[in-house]
Amino acid sequence: MSNRVTRVRCLVFGLAIVLPWPVVAPAKDKEAAKVSRWEKTIQGFEEQDRQVQPAKGGVLFVGSSSIRMWDLKKWFPKLQALNRGFGGSEVSDAVHFADRIILKHEPRTVAVYAGDNDLARGKSPEQVREDFTELVSVIHAKLPKTRIVYIAIKPSIKRWKLIDQVREANRMIIDIAKKDDRVVFVDIDKPMIGEDGLPRKELFIADGLHLSDEGYKLWSALVRPHFVED
Repeated sequence: MSNRVTRVRCLVFGLAIVLPWPVVAPAKDKEAAKVSRWEKTIQGFEEQDRQVQPAKGGVLFVGSSSIRMWDLKKWFPKLQALNRGFGGSEVSDAVHFADRIILKHEPRTVAVYAGDNDLARGKSPEQVREDFTELVSVIHAKLPKTRIVYIAIKPSIKRWKLIDQVREANRMIIDIAKKDDRVVFVDIDKPMIGEDGLPRKELFIADGLHLSDEGYKLWSALVRPHFVED
């Protein structure tokens, strides 16, 4: 296939002007289109806030469907917790909506689970690290004392082929946590692996991706020590 750019002629005020075709939208426009799909969900969170204003200074959970599906009242009954998970989201989405779903609540702790979808959609471990670094910067710019608890990208049955990338991204985020005592990395990889070296089936529902009740029981036990319950 030829790399020659197709050109079209436009008649403007009687002058023939040659323009390249097609016109490619700027990268920022593509990003705007990507995050626009979450607008209705974010507005839903804002409506919840208007109806019942959450108390500030609690623990806020943010990230993808593993957060959204986490029954916080069941697993953390004494914790002042707020769930702001939206299924299918990436780390960059949490960055984009940070003002609207994280910062305004002034949480003392932010629990993050994201990066899973990022890798599945072709982002590199390095990009996950960069996006998480930006999320940390955005949070600490306004809330310098807030602790960020990053839950490792999980080893799942459905996305087992990505395990090397999952572990590389996790290693990179461990390095971030080592350099900042306000960032905590919670390893859920090793506890989710069975004696056969594969993900434990009982921790997942039928899709092999999302957590079962046993999966949430394990995660809750692993993250609980990093929260101060009321």
